[in-house]
Amino acid sequence: MVKSVVKTLFFLLICQFAQSQVAQDCSDAIPICNNTPINGGTNGYGIDDFYGEATTGCLEQTVSGSIESNSAWYRFRTAAAGQLGFNIGHNNIEDWDFALYKASDCNTLGDPIRCNFFDNSEGVSFIGVGEDPTGNTDSVHFEQWLQVEPGEDYYLFINNFSNVNSGFSIQFTGDIWASHPYDALDCSIVSNLLGPPVAACENDMVLLDATTSGATNYSWFVNQGNGYQQIAGASTANYEVTSSGQYRVVVITGSGNIISDVQVGFNPVPSTGTLTDESFCQTSGILFDLESKDQEALDGQDPSEFMVSYHNSSSDAVAGVNPLPRQYLVSPGLETIYVRTTSLANPNCYDASESFVVNAAETPELNFNEQAVICEAVGSITIGEMYPDPNYTYAWNTGESTPNITVSHEGEYTLTVTNTSNGTVCAASKTVTVSISTMPVISSIDIEDMSANNTVTINTDALGEYEFRLGDGDYQTSNVFEGVAPGIHKVYMRDLYGCGEVEDEIVVVGFLSIFSPNGDVLNETWQIEGLSTLNSPIVTIYDRYGKLIKQMNEFDPGWDGSFNGKPLPSTDYWFKLSYIGEDGNRTYAKYLQSHFSLRR
Repeated sequence: MVKSVVKTLFFLLICQFAQSQVAQDCSDAIPICNNTPINGGTNGYGIDDFYGEATTGCLEQTVSGSIESNSAWYRFRTAAAGQLGFNIGHNNIEDWDFALYKASDCNTLGDPIRCNFFDNSEGVSFIGVGEDPTGNTDSVHFEQWLQVEPGEDYYLFINNFSNVNSGFSIQFTGDIWASHPYDALDCSIVSNLLGPPVAACENDMVLLDATTSGATNYSWFVNQGNGYQQIAGASTANYEVTSSGQYRVVVITGSGNIISDVQVGFNPVPSTGTLTDESFCQTSGILFDLESKDQEALDGQDPSEFMVSYHNSSSDAVAGVNPLPRQYLVSPGLETIYVRTTSLANPNCYDASESFVVNAAETPELNFNEQAVICEAVGSITIGEMYPDPNYTYAWNTGESTPNITVSHEGEYTLTVTNTSNGTVCAASKTVTVSISTMPVISSIDIEDMSANNTVTINTDALGEYEFRLGDGDYQTSNVFEGVAPGIHKVYMRDLYGCGEVEDEIVVVGFLSIFSPNGDVLNETWQIEGLSTLNSPIVTIYDRYGKLIKQMNEFDPGWDGSFNGKPLPSTDYWFKLSYIGEDGNRTYAKYLQSHFSLRR
């Protein structure tokens, strides 16, 4: 945000003198000097300065049939270089527009360099160039700053579109006033013995100086609505003014009389009401509506006559610069907000004596999980806040008052964390659901083989949440593996919460569950497919009584259903499969369906 110093051109609320400061025609534009007061109350528009044109810049014809409708013309000349802007203050129920022309002659205005024609559906109190003094950074009623050089002439056209107007004020802004607070605008365009009109606040001292070389006598007069009346006893070159009015001096010289008039206006100084401090809880930055404090600050004063602004420092409030946005992002902790109540008629009349404190107490943020698992083998777990704030208090529904606790039973445990800041209490709670997970156990493994898609299913009777893996593959939540190749495989089962892992070894091979050596060429022998994937496999076949019937290896063509050359009866037979494992020892394959049937 660009820092700016506000220079006031005040709004004089004296109806009987309104026309003396409103020029309805460009050719009679009122010259604006550093302290020229601008008073409003425009009615009618005089001649049509745009000669029937439908538009000038953004401005369009109004219901009057002309661009001008209750309009006013002003002119000014820059005397320094810098950033220049202005605020046109008005009643927020009225609709005002403006156009600014860079020109030295009404006949060569050209197109405006700044222009605003937005309606006032938002109910704002300011339009202009630069920044809205209320802190509204998104106002569509403000145009970009001007960068000016000395000696540039400008015409400012102000138009009332609503046909209802109670006047306006003009306040010049921009950093040009920081470097040239008294001569940013050229006062030589105002030719008057008593100087330009004077803007003042109640109780200000205003001294009019009519000193003239060769003067022999001075007579002072005042017009306060009933014509000029001579002021008794006022016969010196200076006169101290204490009330609003149109003042005239008659200077008598040896070569003739000099008559000079000047308007002096006094505006009331607002008094800011006492504002209550604000306290609230927040988890991070919160938008606080500063406008909600306006009523306290105005304390019964008319909001159409006075404006309230809020600032980060007392110096900013006194200078009337850097107003805070109405929706202000408050940070955690204590912050003092300084209040300025300003007259819309004359922003030099203000009160910046009040402030209030915002206590944005931080609501604790709880950074632990809402689920916890006790491993059966461990028997307990620590839950709660592991990185506590020493300024907070902690309370569990179990009665403990520590940031974290160790529990050994299932259940729901609730922690409430409280932050007490300058009398404001902010609390947050979170419940942890604790469960117990048993160690993983492989109860059995189903192997469906002798197919194009061998399937392995790992079964468990344990209660918990587990995942499974086959060989070097990834863990999966499903306990079923499809497309398993023949051979030796490792299978794994683990607890999702890290409570343990078990593994086992399986052999996937294929064999017929029924074979029939009956001479029809089909299934004449029984054998195990896939033995070649094993190291030194041996298959031993037994009858139901445990008698050894046959022993085979991977090179054996199979068993033909006979013993010592004699056919054996149709019945069930059992087998065992062994192989040399990775440890060099002979191992018997587990989980195989270890019997088959002979049918004749």
